[in-house]
Amino acid sequence: MSERFWLRMTPGPVHGEWARQRVAGPDAGCTLLFLGTVRALRGERRVLRLEYEAYDAMLEPELRRIAAEVLAEHDVLRAAVEHSLGAVPAGAGSVALAVAAAHRRAVFAAGEALMNELKARAPLWKREIYDDGSAWIGQGS
Repeated sequence: MSERFWLRMTPGPVHGEWARQRVAGPDAGCTLLFLGTVRALRGERRVLRLEYEAYDAMLEPELRRIAAEVLAEHDVLRAAVEHSLGAVPAGAGSVALAVAAAHRRAVFAAGEALMNELKARAPLWKREIYDDGSAWIGQGS
C-alpha cells in the first residue's frame, strides 16, 4: 500500500503540490487535486483561522484504512493526503488530496469517497477562531 498511498500531517497551511507530486506519473491519464480552504465567514461571523488537533496514535492507522478501502473500491493508481495541524488562517489550505487514475471518472469518485470518509472517521477536530471569540466545531466538520 505504501507505493499507492501517501500521508503527511503538516503544521500550518498546505498548498497541494506535495500531494500532487506523490501521485504524478506517465501512467495517469488524469490527476485530481483538491484543496480544502478555510472560509472567511461562518454565517454572519468572521473567521480569522481554524486550529486543528488530532489523536495522533489513531490518525495515521485510520487514514491508511480509509485509503485502503477507497483504493480497493475505485480503479485508481495512487492517492495522497496532506492535512494541516495547528493554526490555518482564513483563505489558506487545510487539506490537500491528490488522486491519479487512467480515467477521470475514477479520480472524481475516489476523491469524493476519500474526503467523505476522512471527514466522517479521521480523529481530527477543529476550533474556529472568530474576530469575536472561538468555538469548537468538532470532528468531521
